[in-house]
Formats: sequence, C-alpha cells, structure tokens
Amino acid sequence: MTTRRIKVPTLGDVIRANWRNDWIEHVAITLRGPDGRIKDQRSIWNTVTPNGKEGIADNLLAAPSLGKPTHMAVGTGSPGANALGAELDRNAFTSKTRAGAIVTMVGDWAAGDATGALTEAGIFNDPGAGNMWTSTTYDVVNKQSTDTLGIDWTLEIQ
Repeated sequence: MTTRRIKVPTLGDVIRANWRNDWIEHVAITLRGPDGRIKDQRSIWNTVTPNGKEGIADNLLAAPSLGKPTHMAVGTGSPGANALGAELDRNAFTSKTRAGAIVTMVGDWAAGDATGALTEAGIFNDPGAGNMWTSTTYDVVNKQSTDTLGIDWTLEIQ
C-alpha cells in the first residue's frame, strides 16, 4: 500500500481561499518512478466550475438530475469552462471518501497510462464526457511510461 503525503493548507491559505467561497478544494499530485520513490510532488489549488457549483447544489435534492463526480482526468493543455484543454486520459476514482465535511477523491494512473507532459487535471461525472466539476493547472509533470501518478483531490465544505 502506498502512503501519500498531502500538504495541509495553512490558516492563511484557508483564509485567502475562502474569503468568497463556502468550500475549499485542494489538489495533491505525486509522481513516482518505477522504484516507487517520489520523483515529483505538488500541492496546488483549483477552480470550481459553474457546472461544479450547480452539481453540488443539485445533489442536495431528493432526486438529483446531475450525476455525482466519478472520474478524474489529466491532460497536456489548459482547462476550459467544462473540459480539459487537451485531455490525455480519464480514469474512475480509485476511491471517494468522506470524513465530516471533507470529501477526498483519489485518482491513480499506472505505468504506461497517461504518459506525457501533464499540465492540467479535472473531476468529471462521466467516464467519457459529462460535466467538469472542478479543474486545475500546474507546471509540467513529466510522466514517463514507467512512472505512476496519484492525485488526491479534497473538497472541504465550510
């Protein structure tokens, strides 16, 4: 079992991120080489899309009409309003858990999967299309064919 290290945001980070929102989202990216050692690790913020805000509200209804988030995707471009700029690969969540008001969605890419110069990621409610709930961009993460990639995406309702 692989242990993931996630940077916990400081109080200052939380105040800056939360001054206009009622939730905080955080993304932790870990790239590992074939030996299992960490090659690159990132701790970044993201953007909740209008579709994501509508999805959160819709899923409070007795009979929601929008699907819940089920998949995470990575790409080599910059996200638009409802899609990644150059989506490379999309996988079902490895896990999705809740502890109190914090939901953690985990996505994993095996060796040979999503190989490339990755610069974007997103959360979706469909395996092939659907609505992008949230997205992020970051400096290039070079995933080689023998590397594995893990992304832990947390949503905290405040």
